[in-house]
Amino acid sequence: MPKMIIGFVGQAGAGKGTAAEMLAKNANAQTFTFSDILADLLKRLYMEKSRDNLIKISTALREAFGQDALANVMEKQVQQSPADIVIVDGIRRMEDIEDLSKDPRFHLVEIWAPPEVRFERLKNRNEKAGEGDMTWEEFTALGERETEKTIAGVAEQAKNRVDNSGDLEEFKEKLETLVQSY
Repeated sequence: MPKMIIGFVGQAGAGKGTAAEMLAKNANAQTFTFSDILADLLKRLYMEKSRDNLIKISTALREAFGQDALANVMEKQVQQSPADIVIVDGIRRMEDIEDLSKDPRFHLVEIWAPPEVRFERLKNRNEKAGEGDMTWEEFTALGERETEKTIAGVAEQAKNRVDNSGDLEEFKEKLETLVQSY
């Protein structure tokens, strides 16, 4: 059972995954992501890991099994982890943190970066199908998707916000300081 649980919330391209990678490497943390649960299902269905498919399968699961279906999977993974520090990446909805927030070991952190920076990061990383060719209009439309609209409300619940508009070294220092404060 983990001693500390850190949840990351933020818009696409803000640096949640980078933050999780840094902590996994430097603090020996274990990371669980909501999108990994969905990507695993898409892989089993032999479907492309695109943002559209991730959203479709997330919506279908929540409609069929309840809005907290993915949160229930995540909570079980977190509680079974032998790591001292567990990172929950990709929090988007209040249901995602409803049970975790009751745990005194849980800390919700917003990872933030300006839209122009996030747009360039998404294009450069090209992690999901189509991101490398994304236009500014497509990027701004992303924020209007059902899965993205709830992020701001969840981010308001975060006790801490890490600004990731600078360079990687600055971001790493901010994260280390934050974890030490817990």
